[in-house]
Amino acid sequence: MATNDATFTVPGLSVEDGHKVGELLQIRLHALNDLQLTLKHAHWNVVGRDFIGVHEMLDPQIELVRGFVDDLAERMAALGVPPNGLPGDLVERRTWDDYSIGRANTTEHLAALDLVYTGVIEDHRADIAVLDDLDLVTQDLLIGQVQELEKFQWFIRAHLENSGGELRHEGATTEKDAAAKA
Repeated sequence: MATNDATFTVPGLSVEDGHKVGELLQIRLHALNDLQLTLKHAHWNVVGRDFIGVHEMLDPQIELVRGFVDDLAERMAALGVPPNGLPGDLVERRTWDDYSIGRANTTEHLAALDLVYTGVIEDHRADIAVLDDLDLVTQDLLIGQVQELEKFQWFIRAHLENSGGELRHEGATTEKDAAAKA
């Protein structure tokens, strides 16, 4: 699909820099679209003790992440780069695997989601560092998103943490491993 970038960007940025920032945001857009779908999947497939608390805890996270997606897409459009929200492009360009947990208990899903949040937050933070030299407005947008994503991860980790401050799935490197350790 051709991008058809505009011949303009926001005032104060060169067209080249504006479009570079827009392209950087495309993968963030895909990551957040994937995150909101993953959260909804977990919301539908969580079972067991604490079901209702976890089921209802995920809804506001899903809604806020959906809003983040819209914010990024609108920023991209303002920068002169058309956002691509199509699933084929997401699958083709993503650097992460599909969420691997189906029907599972609350602890298993939360441990797996903790790793998902870690990946999204780390990638957002890496782009925040890149934006330091390009566009502080877009950087501020991502900083605000990271603040909320970290809060949601804290909510999830509160279910997984013991009184000694250790996570049940400590050391897990995959979602399935995290779920199994939890």
